[in-house]
Order: sequence, then structure tokens, then C-alpha cells
Amino acid sequence: MALTCLQIIQAVCKRIGITSPSAVVTSADLQIIQLQAICEEEGQELAARYPWQALQREATFTTVATQVQSTVSSITTGFDYIVNDTIWNRSLRRPVYGPRSPQQWQEAKAMQLNGPFNIFRIIADAINFYPNPSAGESCYFEYLTRNWISTSTASTSPTWTNDADTPLLNDQAIILGTIWRWKQIKGLTYAEDFNKYERKVMDLMNRDAGKQTLSMSGGNRYEINPVILVPTGSFGV
Repeated sequence: MALTCLQIIQAVCKRIGITSPSAVVTSADLQIIQLQAICEEEGQELAARYPWQALQREATFTTVATQVQSTVSSITTGFDYIVNDTIWNRSLRRPVYGPRSPQQWQEAKAMQLNGPFNIFRIIADAINFYPNPSAGESCYFEYLTRNWISTSTASTSPTWTNDADTPLLNDQAIILGTIWRWKQIKGLTYAEDFNKYERKVMDLMNRDAGKQTLSMSGGNRYEINPVILVPTGSFGV
């Protein structure tokens, strides 16, 4: 189980040699207020650094027969970015290609390229399709959220809201990241703390969501090729 906001800050305080607080979010102690801000910076930077499985989400919307579809903010929570090549029209069982650059988008509209496949571009927070789709089709995509904190009220947030909040990301990495950032701000030597932190983060990235075993000889040694399986036992002839 992940450490809480209070437990994380208490662990940081013990390691850097200052008095551990009994509260964080409501604290009036300037040192604790600063540590909370540094910890939030660490969590936000760590969340943006890698597509952690804990921050991956799926969104859906139903098409309307116009260029402008749903706004991203209305169908996602803490939206950061769409995972490339994940928008699919499940009603038609076909991909939606994009995102197109402004130049590609204007070219497609000027040339009136009305093929069977839609392309998309996000403009002013809205998902835009070209050509206009039919209404009532279900589209899905995956995205990354900026909200790296699970709050005590069963929601998510990019900042601490309560001492009982817990991180969706690895709490030990957050502790190490908060320590080296605090030392950097204070003008203290932090090189070894930073190196320890980097090793931890690299280990986490290498293991996140599991990784495939790569074969230098080609193929996957865990693939099951088509075979006829004959169960053991006696058979009548």
C-alpha cells in the first residue's frame, strides 16, 4: 500500500534532518509548506517523464455529424496527451488517423479529400474530424493523465489536497526526488542523491507494466505455434 502524503513528508524530514510534522496540507510551518511544494513538483515532473501505466486512461465519445466533436476536457480527467494511434471508431472498426499538422489539415480541407477514413486534429481543446463523420458512432482512445495523486475523496489531483492522499506513482521515488530537489534549492551537495533517484526511476521505467522478452534470434520464445495437442491416456482402436 502506498504511503500517504503525511508519511512521505515525514520520511523526507527524517532523512534531511528536520522535525517531522504531524500535519502537512494544513501546516503553517514554512519548511513543511516548502517541502509540500517540492514534493508536488517532483510528482508532476515524474508523471510527465514517462507513460506510466498507473496514469493511462481510456476515453470515449459519440460522434456528431459536424467537424467539431467533443472537447477533450469534457471526456477526460487531468488530460495530458493522447497516446498516438489509439483513436479507433469501434462502430466502423477502423482507425481515425492523426493528429494532422495544421499544414496537413488545411491541405486536406482545401483538396476536399473525402476518403472513407477520418483524420483528426485537436483545436482549442476540441477534437476535430475530417471529413465529417456520421452521427452516433462510438470512438475510443487512450490518454495520459496529469493527476498523479489519488485523493482521500476517491478522485485524482495533480497536487496534495489532504494528508491522507496517496500517490499513484512509486512513493519511494517521490521521497528520493523530493530529497534531492530540496538539497538543490538549499544549495547543498545533491549529486549522489540525484544519482540514487535516477537509478530508482530507471528501474521503475524498465519494469512498469511488464516488458516483453526480446529474442536476438527472432520470434518470441513464448509464442505457441499451431499444433495438434494429444492428451495422455489410453485410447480405443
